[in-house]
This record gives sequence, C-alpha cells and structure tokens, in this order.
Amino acid sequence: AGSGAGADMRTEISTAAAFVTRLLRAAGGVGEEQLRCFRECLQEAMREHYKHHWFPLVPSKGSGYRCIRINHKMDPLIGKAAGMIGLSHERLFQLLPSELTLWVDPFEVSYRIGEDGSICVLYESPQPGGKATKQVESRTSCKEDWRTGRSSPSKSYNMMTVSS
Repeated sequence: AGSGAGADMRTEISTAAAFVTRLLRAAGGVGEEQLRCFRECLQEAMREHYKHHWFPLVPSKGSGYRCIRINHKMDPLIGKAAGMIGLSHERLFQLLPSELTLWVDPFEVSYRIGEDGSICVLYESPQPGGKATKQVESRTSCKEDWRTGRSSPSKSYNMMTVSS
C-alpha cells in the first residue's frame, strides 16, 4: 500500500467496522462466519465511500459525509454489508441500537448511542506533526456512562446531595 488516501484510514475503518460487528455479535443470532463476512464487507464499503473524503491534514473536513448513522433509517453502508450476509434492514433494526452515530475521522473514531448519550472514543491517535491529542484514559469509563446515561462518572457524588 502506497501513501494514497486508502492506506492511511485502515486503522480507523477497521476500528469502526469491528465495533459495529461487536454490536451485532452481542445481540446474538448471527454466526461467526457471517460476522466475519459482514466486517469485511463493511470495511470494503467504507473504504470505497471515504476514498475521496479523507483529509488527514483537516480531520474534521468531510466528517458528516463519513458519519455512520442509524436513526429510524438504516445507514446505507451497514445495510449494504448486512445484505451481503442476508440480513434484512428489519432484522438489523432488531439487532442494533435504534439510535447510533459513529464518526470515522482521521486519527479518531467515536460513537454515541441514543440521541443524548455521551460520545465515546473508540480509537484516538496523535496527529503527525500536530499537537498530541488528549489522553483517552479519561474516557475509559464510557461503558458505564452508556448504561447509566451519565456523561461524567466523576460527578456521581452529586447524586448523594439530597435537598431536604
């Protein structure tokens, strides 16, 4: 692989595809072989879709175009990959969160489940030549946020203050 756009986005795409595949696996009812095929098809669809919309020097440019979204409509890339393994959109809606947003940008992949869920970072790497990005450790508690709907676990002590 040369220095073409496709070479640079491999980690971001595989991170995003693996995440959606994990969601499907967690829901159950989809075989490992199907899941493997789904992940490969999704990565291929994303690579094709992002080919001319990947700007490592301006990571936020084209972010909306690369955003994967499920909200009463199935994201076409997920729908396409699912079609390859015989999963209908109806079945996908049963298996995946009804509100899912996945942002796949150079150096960062993040997601949000629910309209007002907190945004969780799946992958983050410092931009070459840029300033080092914030540490991901501060967001490792994301799974708990997702369950409790709280955006910051450090604020949990507020829950104990009861006004009489």
